[in-house]
Amino acid sequence: MNFLKNKGKGILLCLVISLFAWILVNSVAELEIIGAPVIGIMAGMILAVIIKDRSGISEGIAFTSKKILQYAVILLGFGLNLTTLGKVGLASLPIILSTISVSLIVAYIMHKALKVPAKTSTLIGVGSSICGGSAIAATAPVIDADDEEIAQSISVIFLFNVIAAVIFPTLGSILGLSDSGFGLFAGTAINDTSSVTAAASTWDTLHGTDGAVLAYATIVKLTRTLAIIPITLVLSFIRIRSEKKTHLDSPNKVSIKNIFPMFIFYFVLASVITTIITSFCSGASLAAAESGFAFLKQLSKFFIIMAMSAIGLNTDIIKLVKKGGKPIIMGFCCWIAIAAVSILLQKVLQLS
Repeated sequence: MNFLKNKGKGILLCLVISLFAWILVNSVAELEIIGAPVIGIMAGMILAVIIKDRSGISEGIAFTSKKILQYAVILLGFGLNLTTLGKVGLASLPIILSTISVSLIVAYIMHKALKVPAKTSTLIGVGSSICGGSAIAATAPVIDADDEEIAQSISVIFLFNVIAAVIFPTLGSILGLSDSGFGLFAGTAINDTSSVTAAASTWDTLHGTDGAVLAYATIVKLTRTLAIIPITLVLSFIRIRSEKKTHLDSPNKVSIKNIFPMFIFYFVLASVITTIITSFCSGASLAAAESGFAFLKQLSKFFIIMAMSAIGLNTDIIKLVKKGGKPIIMGFCCWIAIAAVSILLQKVLQLS
């Protein structure tokens, strides 16, 4: 009862915003390119300006932006069949690893050159290189990023997602990419799944490929998503090491249990469970399992919308705009570097 009393109103507010964003995107097809999480965070920012009295809702908002975000990442694992991704995504692995590496390197260079805060730089680098909002959602708790840093990063990723979804099909045609080449390009060079599917669907429509490019681009994109696991683990160990250095006088004060992201362990466990069940089940039992996993995957997406709505409610939109210049430059550089490497390696490896 105390949980509902202290956090219920804040969670309910985030739920209402999320339902609004979810229904809006599912009702207006053109908004799919933006995505419900972005609409949720924008609606939250607007309400943050209007709502002056936070008494009674602040604890619920904080719970949603932290805990619900972690639950979303765990449930995301039920959408990953490691066997399928391993088979289909293997050909794209060199490009995936190269684009991730380049994005992180560029983010680090721009962090030093522009003096963008370290946590914001990390989130933009990871979001650009792996899978946009999902990667940011997984990374933020690991590095203990605050809501404004998350909102800043999501905003930057959103901007270049929309641009990519609009211009990449035309760019792919100009460059003479094959159907599989564009699927690989979209899957490795566009950040968020919604924008990958938007660009690939446009290509299918323009070239009459009957959904083949969309299917391939989605698999490549999901293969990229697996990089969440090693990236977050590395970041967690870096944080543990940093915390120990900070407490040299009494290293026992550093609790690895509190720092290590257990939700990432559960994310991996969910992926393994999905892989085992889908590999060994068949017939009606497989259909039932896939239906259950599909529901959990949708629930994960909804939880991300809820978390983004909470983050929006905790974000000062005026401050965000004032600080936006340098992160946008960083995001642009990461975006251009990823696109260039994706196309270049396709030509070198003769995959396009």
